[in-house]
Amino acid sequence: MLEGFFNPKAVAIVGASTHEGKIGHILVKNMLKHGYKGKVFPINPKADEILGLKAYPSLREVNEPIDLAVVAVRPLDVLDVIKQCGERGTRSVIVISAGFKEASSEGARLEQELKRIAKNFGIRILGPNCVGLIDTASKVNASFALGMPEEGNIAFFSQSGAMCIAVLDWALGQKIGFSKFISLGNMADISEIDMLIALGEDKNTRVILGYLEGVNDGRTFMQVAEEVSRKKPIILIKSGTTSAGAKAVSSHTGSLAGSEVAYQAAFKQSGIIRARTITELFNYAIAFASQPLPKGPRVAILTNSGGPGIVAADACEDSYLQLARISSQTVEKLRSFLPPMASFYNPIDIVGDAHVDRYKKALDILMADKDIDATLVLLTPTATIEVDETAKTIVEYAKNKKKPILCSFMGDVQVEKGIRLLKRHGVPNYLCPEDAVSVLEKMWQREHWLSSPRKEYPQISADRSRVRYLLEMAKREEHFHLTEDRAKEIFKAYGFVLPKTKLARTKEEAAAAARSIGFPVAMKVVSPDITHKTDVGGVILDLKSVKEVKEAFTEIMLSVKSKVPKAAIYGISVQEMIQDAKETIIGFTHDPQFGPVIMFGLGGIYVEILKDVTFRIAPISKQEAIEMIREVKSYPLLRGIRGEPAADINALISGLLSLAQLALDFPEIIEAEINPFLVRSDQNGAVAVDARLTIRRE
Repeated sequence: MLEGFFNPKAVAIVGASTHEGKIGHILVKNMLKHGYKGKVFPINPKADEILGLKAYPSLREVNEPIDLAVVAVRPLDVLDVIKQCGERGTRSVIVISAGFKEASSEGARLEQELKRIAKNFGIRILGPNCVGLIDTASKVNASFALGMPEEGNIAFFSQSGAMCIAVLDWALGQKIGFSKFISLGNMADISEIDMLIALGEDKNTRVILGYLEGVNDGRTFMQVAEEVSRKKPIILIKSGTTSAGAKAVSSHTGSLAGSEVAYQAAFKQSGIIRARTITELFNYAIAFASQPLPKGPRVAILTNSGGPGIVAADACEDSYLQLARISSQTVEKLRSFLPPMASFYNPIDIVGDAHVDRYKKALDILMADKDIDATLVLLTPTATIEVDETAKTIVEYAKNKKKPILCSFMGDVQVEKGIRLLKRHGVPNYLCPEDAVSVLEKMWQREHWLSSPRKEYPQISADRSRVRYLLEMAKREEHFHLTEDRAKEIFKAYGFVLPKTKLARTKEEAAAAARSIGFPVAMKVVSPDITHKTDVGGVILDLKSVKEVKEAFTEIMLSVKSKVPKAAIYGISVQEMIQDAKETIIGFTHDPQFGPVIMFGLGGIYVEILKDVTFRIAPISKQEAIEMIREVKSYPLLRGIRGEPAADINALISGLLSLAQLALDFPEIIEAEINPFLVRSDQNGAVAVDARLTIRRE
């Protein structure tokens, strides 16, 4: 896929310039400067030759095949160039030119016309408004960036041209090898999804890096990313994740599920590794490009200084990694050559006067220990340490490639040569031990994700025709915020258990309902115009007698009518109070890119104040539902503490799966929530106590 962009035999530069410093001149120079073996055709009607190459007045004058056209002319002229490409059979075009949808409404119209013409001819377009691309294997530098990275196995694509240039400059400074650099520009045709597919198939790329500002088709993006992630690590920076400008929402789920959590969930479910900074992007990339993945989370720390060892140990404890337990046999082997003041347990401190032989003997033992999955080597430049020799020793062990070995040679001047040697041989080195631990954690998480079984989505039985009828009725009545009783009917159709409930229109009816249900009871106002019933005094709980029920009826009516005088009140529901259950909240909202975003958390203070919640994009598998439940910090409360019985986790899993299915079956539901969703102990199930549901206005 996209072979014409990455491995063209002939390239035309349309808009080539004789003036040094102009983009059209830089494009020609870059194609000639870095060893490209194919033919280059400068196109300029006012020049005879450019940089020693014959110039042509138009593409029509070139009588040889052209695989790739790079276009840097005025926006209005781009359309004619695309037509010329189509007529002569050139099917790969990079449009460098700006002035399209990023500039004005007229530019947006031009871009639509550009897309139409290209589609008619079967032309693939990179851009417009892009920096271009670089392929180090074919020596193609069809960009106006300065410099060409060394050949390597890391690819980078970017939705920002400026970010592409900055990362390229960083790579040049760090002497990091890359396979490809691609600037996507406006993505009139080729998108981040196309690029993931192409790089996933590219034999020269081992690690895929990217900078995203957004995606247009979130569901396809997730599907493609998951498939590519099974073959190669994808490491992305995602910007623009603040909740500023989010739409008004009526539920906790909607208020908490902004763009950031949707992307976070999508990345997690697709196996994408998230980098927060460019430094992290490179830290992760270097390790994934050169080291094997750890088979487990157990890390051994080898150091010649106690302080850095403790810092690394603390970082491990704060991560998903574990400090490897050093067996008595390994300890005895270490004792045989280390001084008495050394530390023989993790971190293994071979003390400050260590020479290279101590590192070598210790690494012999640790790398052979089957209870250690990865080794982190720390070095501080003491007066006795042989930095270069130690680096050479580590390189020899790294050649084994059975276990990852990462380093933190701390300092600058004294360790510079050693770090260069490590880098040259593909051994990652990090300025701080915490950075190395962070990288190892991501490597272990990827190994864990790859070894997890493929997701299976259970079929949920439901009365879908009943839901369809209820939704159509609500639309006809223009009740877009459904009343609680209707929302509950919809949830009931998907297998949710509801508390015993009766609607009362008078005090006497309320009293009779309470006697029928059994005390204690809860009472709630029923109105299509009231979303948050508690805010208007529309809820009273734990009523234990007929007298309390009658008084509560009057109190609710007075409060609601005074605070929302124009609200239509259908009555007051009298509801069974569920005893001895854990209060949780489940819900979903509709993200414009990814569709339904499912939320889970514990109710009450945990969602109101602590915001202890977790999210996934629907559909979700049973394993993902389990992960959601375990991710919240308050999960121990569900397991049962201090003699309390454990909550019925299976009922909670079933609730999440049914909710996700409802969200997928009826996309017109833009927001839904069960709060509280009371989970009983042991195998006694769960009850949907309160519900709200909002449908899209046509």
